[in-house]
Amino acid sequence: MTAIGIYGAAGRMGQAIAAAAHEAGVGIAGGVDRAGRRGEIAPGLAIGNDPLALAEASGVLIDFSSPSALGDHLDACIAARRPIVIGTTGLEHVHHALIDQAAEQIAILQTGNTSLGVNLLAALVEDAARRLGDDWDIEIVEMHHRHKVDAPSGTALLLGEAAAKGRGIALADSSVRGRDGITGAREPGSIGFASLRGGSVSGDHQVIFAAEGERIELCHRAENRSIFARGAIKAALWLAGQSAGRYDMKSVLGL
Repeated sequence: MTAIGIYGAAGRMGQAIAAAAHEAGVGIAGGVDRAGRRGEIAPGLAIGNDPLALAEASGVLIDFSSPSALGDHLDACIAARRPIVIGTTGLEHVHHALIDQAAEQIAILQTGNTSLGVNLLAALVEDAARRLGDDWDIEIVEMHHRHKVDAPSGTALLLGEAAAKGRGIALADSSVRGRDGITGAREPGSIGFASLRGGSVSGDHQVIFAAEGERIELCHRAENRSIFARGAIKAALWLAGQSAGRYDMKSVLGL
């Protein structure tokens, strides 16, 4: 079975992925994290700091590190000709441009959320947005633990992109975030976002379709990080057999 290399191995998700791989009987080639964050990714397997060496030792890589490290990790995977699953959030246009370029040479699966349930939710949101008219307002509410550094969450943006795709519009042109003060009436066709932070919440996401006299609410609640880790392992094993290109979790689900 394909051995998995983990970028961001000392972080919460890196450790959860290692545990999920062990539970599933999937081999771990090793892990890499930024300078100063050491330890073991598995018994007897130290966390290193050489992305290329890890890529060469792995059959497929999983990256839950930081946007600033993405370029180096993509370069390592290209040099070693290895596929990579990218679950890092907080990515900007420049990062997506790097992913697009790298996907011309290697297989890349990039997603704001590796949970199978969340990605099925995104498919439902896209379908609902396509079938309901513009008189149905769309609002996305997300809550995460107090340590999360980016907002809206990658998952909220994934759901927003699904809603925008269903409507046939660009999310960048229609999203509204963090309303405050005298905002005026809601702009027709806009997609609103609200971000909450507190406690130890692993991730709650709710997509609300609201019209005159009725409301549809689609939601997903993550009880712990293991769901993301299991989804990442499933995605990595699927990606290992794919040709160069850019993929998402829909492909893993067969959607």
